Amino acid sequence: MVERNESLRAAIGDWWVAQRISRGVDAVGDEGWDHTGAQVIVDCTPLPLRARARLFRDGIDVIIPSIRRVPPSMQSPRAKTHNYLNLILADKEVKARHPEAWSVLLDEHGNLAEGTGSNIFVVSDGRLATPRERNVLPGVSRQMVMELAAELGVPCEERDIDLYDAVTAAEVFLTSTSLCICPVRSVNSYAIGEGRVPGPITSRITQAYIARVGTDFVAQYLQHLSSTG
Repeated sequence: MVERNESLRAAIGDWWVAQRISRGVDAVGDEGWDHTGAQVIVDCTPLPLRARARLFRDGIDVIIPSIRRVPPSMQSPRAKTHNYLNLILADKEVKARHPEAWSVLLDEHGNLAEGTGSNIFVVSDGRLATPRERNVLPGVSRQMVMELAAELGVPCEERDIDLYDAVTAAEVFLTSTSLCICPVRSVNSYAIGEGRVPGPITSRITQAYIARVGTDFVAQYLQHLSSTG
């Protein structure tokens, strides 16, 4: 897939490469479908570099929706599946209020959980915190940040983080495969760090991330600012 489409990548900038596996059609009782069994799809999709460029300049506005994350006692969020309905409904609620905002759901106990494909970190008193793995999909970028924090000597822990912790934090950022690390400038309209992004610890970890992967993803996004304003 990558080799076949490489000639197109220069014009696009970069892309996601994904492998999706479905169990396929399964017969119920004696219905007897002709085609059953697993289906595998591999695809590449352009990254929204232009659409997201300003996020790396201005930061993300996060809104907490009323819809809670499905509790792990009902369905584990730790498995990477395409059962995103819970997250999509929450995102639609947020977009109706603020079309440019990103949603981060609370768990059943009122603590921060995760967004649609993103994990959240908060920084207070020089310490990093992120929601417990039991309640979120532990993304690879989340894990990278935790490893880099340890190498940089920045304390980092998994713990319960309530909304008060988020709106009073010195820094907040989101991680995901496509964002890598992106600063948050507000949570529920409360400015984080007086709205100046990125904060010093976010910057340190971002630079360490860039060095580790060998790609300046921040510059990759920011070079598209001229076409977005």
